[in-house]
Amino acid sequence: MSQVSEKIRAYKDEINRFGEALPKVTEAYHTFTGESLSSGTLDAKTKQLIALGIALSTNNEICTFYHAEEAKSKGATDAEILETVAVASATLAGNALSQGVTRVQEALSVPPVQ
Repeated sequence: MSQVSEKIRAYKDEINRFGEALPKVTEAYHTFTGESLSSGTLDAKTKQLIALGIALSTNNEICTFYHAEEAKSKGATDAEILETVAVASATLAGNALSQGVTRVQEALSVPPVQ
């Protein structure tokens, strides 16, 4: 079993254990995410690619593995998955730059607090 499969399996085991302690919370979470990620106006593959980009931006290893696998199972090609990585990377870089040119430059223009 690959490291990816092992980590996903460990997550599923632990969410099941969590569900034993808090079944209503776990069921509500599964219902919410299941509905959110199912085909609607956006197809399920596109939603998995979006989820992958978000998982990358939040540095969530398990969700990165899971949503890459799910995107592939919904028909995403390797090229589409890698393009999602590029979009997430560009967006994260843009976030740092936009904050640098606004907040940081604004902070530089203010006299230091004494």
